Amino acid sequence: MKKLTLAIALSVLASPSLFANPAGSPGTEFQTQQFLEVLAQDKGTPLHLRSPQAVRKILSDGQKGAQLAPADVSKKTIRVNGDTLELTIVKPVNSKGDIPAFMYFHGGGWVIGDYPTHERLIRDLVVRSGAAAIYVDYDLSPEVKYPTAINQGYAATKWVAENGHKIGVDGSKLAVAGNSAGGNMATVVSMKAKEAGTPNIQFQLLLWPVTDSNPHYPSYNEYAQGHFLSRDLMAWMWDHYLEKPEQRNEIYAAPLRASVEQLKGLPPALIQVAEKDILRDEAEAYARKLNKAGVPVTITRYNGMIHDFGLLNALSNVQAVQDSLDQAGTALNKHLF
Repeated sequence: MKKLTLAIALSVLASPSLFANPAGSPGTEFQTQQFLEVLAQDKGTPLHLRSPQAVRKILSDGQKGAQLAPADVSKKTIRVNGDTLELTIVKPVNSKGDIPAFMYFHGGGWVIGDYPTHERLIRDLVVRSGAAAIYVDYDLSPEVKYPTAINQGYAATKWVAENGHKIGVDGSKLAVAGNSAGGNMATVVSMKAKEAGTPNIQFQLLLWPVTDSNPHYPSYNEYAQGHFLSRDLMAWMWDHYLEKPEQRNEIYAAPLRASVEQLKGLPPALIQVAEKDILRDEAEAYARKLNKAGVPVTITRYNGMIHDFGLLNALSNVQAVQDSLDQAGTALNKHLF
């Protein structure tokens, strides 16, 4: 791991609520274990006791300085359902004509994260897939509450399907993708599209997604602290996202709560999970339920890895990260071209 990356991680990402001493656990990938141990040296205020604005800055600072793959990047402001949304369009260099695309919804528990914090990951997916990425700058919580972000994500996806030619993409060849809470949004947008009958989504790429609001899975207990995303921080995110406790049971908040019948007819999916992630068990349960509903689904567990392993720039050169990106890019290409 680069010394600069370690220094950044140490100074801005550490929290005892996330990285209890001793950090990590036996079987954690070597460089990832080093990353967790460096973070654990800081004894600052736990992230779940800080303001959303403070945690946003921590993630932003921690993701700076990444080496970015070449891409052509442009922006488009759209007006949908009374909302003004900004789309960032990321294309392979020198691509010509209207090319297939995937909508990208960023992670961060609906509270933190933005395009700069996810740019390296998005560019890597574009290069590996040959498709364009359409990043949706949805509004964050707690400034807005569920289901605002979901509705914005669906509206943006529908706009691209109908107006893709305006931004150089083929709206008839469209996938959805996202990491963590963004993976939740991607599959929920697919559910809304199925219910509405439009748009036609070809594929779902769900990277270590949030699928349930229930913290009572074994992985939540086993990796509650010391493995990057903590149980306390995930609870903090849910509390900021939802307006009312009873919304935790709604399928557009927690898609694992959907019935098998409600999941039938969803697009094929690739779900990636990390072994040492509190969200592992719920994501794997969602894959099993999709399979029961007859949805073609591939579920891959990356052993030794932590939540957001493919997002964290400090881990971008780890072999498992490269393998996960290759798998994701290949799947996008297969379903879109």
